[in-house]
Amino acid sequence: MAGQVSRGGYTLVPLRLYFVDGRAKVELALAKGKREYDKRQALREKQDKREAERAMRQKNRGEA
Repeated sequence: MAGQVSRGGYTLVPLRLYFVDGRAKVELALAKGKREYDKRQALREKQDKREAERAMRQKNRGEA
């Protein structure tokens, strides 16, 4: 795990923290970051959702 993190592109993510016999234990996972096109797609989906919610609110206000 340490090798992949130091090489780059991966991050250690803590999944669980628990205590056993007075010691803290952490369950870890390796995660790979999003690529640039994934980020753009996520931003576009978020913006589309926001615009749809705004349109629904405006429509509901007009009918009231």
